[in-house]
Amino acid sequence: MELEKLQLEGVEDRRPIIIAGPCSAETQEQTLQVARELAAQGVKIFRAGIWKPRTKPGGFEGVGAEGLAWLKQVKKETGMYTATEVATAKHVYEALKYGVDVLWIGARTTANPFAVQEIADALEGVDIPVLIKNPVNPDLELWIGAVERIYNAGLRRIGAIHRGFSSYDKKIYRNQPQWHMPVELKRRIPSIQIIGDPSHIGGKRELILPLSQQAMDLQFDGLIIETHCNPDTAWSDKDQQVTPHALNEIMNKLVLRDMAQSTEDLTDLRNQIDEIDKDILEAFAKRMRISEEMGMFKKEHNVSILQRTRYDEMLEKRIALGESLGMSREFMRVVVEAIHAESIRKQMDIMNK
Repeated sequence: MELEKLQLEGVEDRRPIIIAGPCSAETQEQTLQVARELAAQGVKIFRAGIWKPRTKPGGFEGVGAEGLAWLKQVKKETGMYTATEVATAKHVYEALKYGVDVLWIGARTTANPFAVQEIADALEGVDIPVLIKNPVNPDLELWIGAVERIYNAGLRRIGAIHRGFSSYDKKIYRNQPQWHMPVELKRRIPSIQIIGDPSHIGGKRELILPLSQQAMDLQFDGLIIETHCNPDTAWSDKDQQVTPHALNEIMNKLVLRDMAQSTEDLTDLRNQIDEIDKDILEAFAKRMRISEEMGMFKKEHNVSILQRTRYDEMLEKRIALGESLGMSREFMRVVVEAIHAESIRKQMDIMNK
């Protein structure tokens, strides 16, 4: 699958592509005010939510098609391109009717192949950039599947938006970044451009700069950042929106590292990593051989595979040890759980022989 860049006439082909604007188009005055301030700072692509999918009924669900006329006015007055989210075929038809330049598919919609296919069918024969947010849960195949559905409709200017993944653990982020997911998406589809969404990952405006920097360090192509003229009065997601002035400060603080910089000085360090990884894998293999021996013992002595008390104790000890060695608790939990799952699988294979 070979994709084209999200090229728009007059928008420079360089990092980072910036897409900015309010979470929701609330009123004509608010929409135009934000657009004017962003245009004055050189922003070329204006985003605004017209239809807002909400977790529960009763909340502000967007102004609807009425707001598309405001986007059209933004384009006429400022010259900016406009972008909005679509979740149904009707949204697509309405957005195209009003000349919206860029469409994106939200996380909840990406998680529903029927909905994505409906959008793809509505877009058949249309040449427009389409950005696809990652699904709510960390399912890479679902994300790729959505890209493929839009691709099969004949579109080639397709990009991805990384907005993080839902989690019960919201101590820091609204949505967990799980950076390895967009990295793997890029490995699987090298020609795809990836836009970071620090607003939805962080959920707090103070996290937008560090998250934007991380996205740039991972060679993301751009950023989509929610920007409001008065964030504290926003009708939706007020905590994660910044003012146009704050957005400008964030952009000025970003460090863009040279993608083509020589890596010769990293050779020794990379060789060390290769050797350590080899040692780790050999240690894993040895551990699994011991797990198989345990499986044989349990089979011969009619002992159940899972020893819950032992596992709980081991999990806490390994996590504590990892933390003492400078690794995060979250990372250690993932590693220990993965090792234990493979150990259980090995023992089950022995039991079933």
